[in-house]
Amino acid sequence: MRVTRPMLALTGVAAALALTGCGSGGGDADRVPPTATGSLERLAAEAECEPDLQTDADTIRQALCGTGDGKYVLATFATDRGQREWIDTAKDYGGHYLVGRKWVAVGHEDVVAALRGRLGGTLEEGVDHGGGRHGGASHPAGHAAGHTAGRTGHSG
Repeated sequence: MRVTRPMLALTGVAAALALTGCGSGGGDADRVPPTATGSLERLAAEAECEPDLQTDADTIRQALCGTGDGKYVLATFATDRGQREWIDTAKDYGGHYLVGRKWVAVGHEDVVAALRGRLGGTLEEGVDHGGGRHGGASHPAGHAAGHTAGRTGHSG
């Protein structure tokens, strides 16, 4: 078999990933549990938060949560499509999103990263508009959540 540059590059990338994995120490901070599922209350319990329910509609349930890591919005959705539409709209306002199946947590980057250690999920980031008038990520995310939740509730 003839060795080509792309094959060498691929081998180099594989070796670098293997070394990085071994060199990270394999600490608990690097571990992500399987993505949690369930009702808003079940997810909140796993996240160790007492949810303050803000929206309780057929299509979306949304609560404010706070832990030692900070405050965030936790929302559950009736459908995958409804969730994706909500996230796509909310991302226009910036913020950081921890996404699971039919749920999302929105908050500061550090908060959702810490929450990922309890709930699993994938991290997504909203559009960075570069120092807009809103200041922090929690207000725009909440702002988007309010507008989207209202629109979703009317389509019912």
